[in-house]
Amino acid sequence: ENGQLGSSCLLLAIFFSEIQRARTGWVEPEVAMRTLREGYLPGDLGFDPMGLKPKGEAELLAMQNKELNNGRLAMLAIAGMTVQELITGQQNF
Repeated sequence: ENGQLGSSCLLLAIFFSEIQRARTGWVEPEVAMRTLREGYLPGDLGFDPMGLKPKGEAELLAMQNKELNNGRLAMLAIAGMTVQELITGQQNF
């Protein structure tokens, strides 16, 4: 079925991207366990084709905080939608 093929492709894409991210950010286990590479910032994989990453430290910190706050707001929104479905017994979508 198309859904199973799509899900399998998505799972493989996530798997290989996580392997690449781990190789980029972490020191090999033979060298040091649970150690980030020197100069590596979590989440910074060097992929910024549109040049949106701020150049200054203060601007970068502000953008990181905005992303965290938006992610937290999204999690609260999903939790609220789930509670609404549980209470009303009707699906939102």
